[in-house]
Amino acid sequence: MAYEKRFPTCPEIPVFLGSEILRESKSEDGAIHIIERSCKLNVDAPRLLKKIAGVEYVFFVQKNTVNWKERTLLIEAHNETFANRVVVLEICNYSVHPENEDWTCFEQSASLDIKSFFGFENTVEKIAMKQYTANIKRGKEVIEHYLKELISQGIMFVPRWTPLAACKKVASKAPSQQESSKAPAEPHVHGSEKESGGTCPSVEASTPDADKLDADYIERYLGQLTPMQESCLIRLRQWLQETHKGKIPKDEHILRFLRARDFNIDKAREMLCQSLTWRKQYQVDYILQTWRPPSLLEEYYTGGWHYQDRDGRPLYILRLGQMDTKGLVKALGEESLLRHVLSINEEGQKRCEENTNLFGRPITSWTCLVDLEGLNMRHLWRPGVKALLRIIEVVEDNYPETLGRLLIVRAPRVFPVLWTLVSDVEVGLRQGEVSPFINENTRQKFLIYSGNNYQGPGGLVDYLDKDVIPDFLGGECVCNVPEGGLVPKSLYQTDEEPETSDHIRLWTETIYHSASVFRGAPHE
Repeated sequence: MAYEKRFPTCPEIPVFLGSEILRESKSEDGAIHIIERSCKLNVDAPRLLKKIAGVEYVFFVQKNTVNWKERTLLIEAHNETFANRVVVLEICNYSVHPENEDWTCFEQSASLDIKSFFGFENTVEKIAMKQYTANIKRGKEVIEHYLKELISQGIMFVPRWTPLAACKKVASKAPSQQESSKAPAEPHVHGSEKESGGTCPSVEASTPDADKLDADYIERYLGQLTPMQESCLIRLRQWLQETHKGKIPKDEHILRFLRARDFNIDKAREMLCQSLTWRKQYQVDYILQTWRPPSLLEEYYTGGWHYQDRDGRPLYILRLGQMDTKGLVKALGEESLLRHVLSINEEGQKRCEENTNLFGRPITSWTCLVDLEGLNMRHLWRPGVKALLRIIEVVEDNYPETLGRLLIVRAPRVFPVLWTLVSDVEVGLRQGEVSPFINENTRQKFLIYSGNNYQGPGGLVDYLDKDVIPDFLGGECVCNVPEGGLVPKSLYQTDEEPETSDHIRLWTETIYHSASVFRGAPHE
């Protein structure tokens, strides 16, 4: 029943655009029900590949066989689009565990055979593997979502299948027997009443006072929240109070993780718990008191805080074009750079709290102004780019929704091309796939100005007060951000020389791994 709720459309699976029934049949005794559907999918593939293939969507044929007698669900799917070039077969099987009827066994297998695809065979293989991996993870979440929906409707169990002849025999029984059959149904009715006691089945029982936040408090410190968002915040905070050992994060901090996961409590809870564990393990709460950047970093790291923007967000300026990233990595190592970036993020959160008190409204993110004057191929040094992406990974996992706006100025003409390449490299390193698409929410935070376009109306003055624009960008405000320069090679660490002895591995658990894989051999 939960699986059938995915059709004809399923908002929980964005790539699934719709379906229509091709054939449907039932056995005479009603034990077997077969439905065959045509499913329309929007595959996440590069636009160029879609244009070459001449398609925007792909179609799959899915055959679902429910055997009520054996209590199994068999799902068979194969591609209809490009069937003469690519063969995709997938089989899923749900069954009752032979030793425990409360458990469900799930088996899934798939095969991919690419005969030819306009010279893009490797790309298609990567896309297929990426889609399949995403579907495995998403499938479980979708089933759980619809199971909760059934529970909220009072459907706690599905009666065992009985032959039609037996059903007719029961229907013809005497009234006294029918009355006696009402007793077993009572638990089901009570279960329904129990579930109807709350607006959501997963909402924990709580006191009325804990079910609602003070309206003035929300407006003053959190910003506008819908009733659903407020409920998610309360539930996640209550869960932390009951289970988390240690300091409970502030509501503003919890809210960032909820927003990062579109207020999906399970995902936000997982992300937040991993971050809290990481903070405790590496004593990140004390980094502002314990971390003192080396003098070399203070001289050559071209970034610093500089007042705030028009919205009251703390403003951080980074003169990336003047920074010798290669020299910093070679002289200090990645760990020192990561520590410094983490201290910047901790300072940013502290400044947000101060500005919230100063302006009397919630300030939960900061603005970053990046000056690319002087950007050259030295900045694309591969180990430096990899170090940058690893730092970004740590920051994204532990400081979500803290970047409110990114202003990029004096971008060279080649920057749009480099931007696309770097975006592709980041996605490729993360997902094993190159994709030109950038998340819409993230894209809206970026404003890129080439040449002198940042000057005048429509430029920085739309986001920064004139008396805050730094002098090196034509403003009147003296900016104390270091000018940087090339790090002397005499300060480089040797290959045998380890990074600073007191460093900590802040990214021990990372998504990047090295492996040697032979062609055609499986790898996990």
